[in-house]
Amino acid sequence: MPLDVVDLRSFYAQSLGMVARRFVSRAIRARWANVTGERMIGLGYPTPYLGVFRDEAERTLAFMPDNQGVMYWPTRGPSLAALVDSAELPLPDASIDRVLCVHLIEMSADPAVVLREVWRALTAGGRLLAVVPNRSGLWARIDSTPFGQGRPYSKSQIVHLLRETWFTPVGWSEALYLPPAPRGLLLRSAPALERLGASLGLPFAGVHIVEATKQVYRPAPVRRTRLVPSLEPAFGPAAAGARVSLGDAVGRDDSGAVAR
Repeated sequence: MPLDVVDLRSFYAQSLGMVARRFVSRAIRARWANVTGERMIGLGYPTPYLGVFRDEAERTLAFMPDNQGVMYWPTRGPSLAALVDSAELPLPDASIDRVLCVHLIEMSADPAVVLREVWRALTAGGRLLAVVPNRSGLWARIDSTPFGQGRPYSKSQIVHLLRETWFTPVGWSEALYLPPAPRGLLLRSAPALERLGASLGLPFAGVHIVEATKQVYRPAPVRRTRLVPSLEPAFGPAAAGARVSLGDAVGRDDSGAVAR
């Protein structure tokens, strides 16, 4: 069951949430260093990570699923957030250049449907960046954080899901190597632990951050047609290799008249 928007906002207001936001934001920004002039939306609960793009992108919108709830964003000025059905986005086809998904895929009842809808809204060559809990990470095993909710994924599972929904993975990174301890020495040592985990490429990062591009020429399923033999009707047994016409079946006399 998806977390309520109030729970998500509360997590990011805590010390552990602030640390998680810092490291995940850094990884997101490393993949999308420049979005100047592009149209961008965030899906799920993306607001902790969207602010850095607001002054750069042409427009930045936050779409939150209807089963999660929505909050006002940004805190000042007109709201740029909306409550939506993630399987039916209120967007025309090929109208968005970049989509950031956070706290979405692992919470969705049918993530393939959601990703195909994202595919529809993206322009040709548009980019998707998804933050997904790592199945083998510590964060997925502790349900006191949002990354411990829903279904975590392995790298191969994410790749399969993206290819199934017509995306091509083009980049990969990870974040949150520190254990999800809310306070204490581990939290104070978070920057050092994060640098160490990233430099060694350790397998227990908290989240996968995968970038994919819209595959325009997606394969279309081929429907096999069942061939049914066409048979001509016959009114009686015929000799081998011979056809029986309607006239022969009725019968004719020697004069050519039809026998009655």
